[in-house]
Amino acid sequence: MDPGLAFGKVFRQARKDAQLTQEQVAHAAGLDRTFISLIERGERQPTVRVVFKLAYAVSTTASNLITLTEKLAATE
Repeated sequence: MDPGLAFGKVFRQARKDAQLTQEQVAHAAGLDRTFISLIERGERQPTVRVVFKLAYAVSTTASNLITLTEKLAATE
């Protein structure tokens, strides 16, 4: 699976696990809601700085998001 698409799926699940809307995550991370949507659909890839902001917004670590992305990308 494409890493950008895998990251989007991993992030969407992390956001849902945190019971947050795209709008809530966008506000917490200082980003636009549409950018969150594009990331979740794999249409945009976040920079390292944005990965850290997204991780903080959903109460996880950037390394956790990346590790889960690596696993998903390798399996499909």
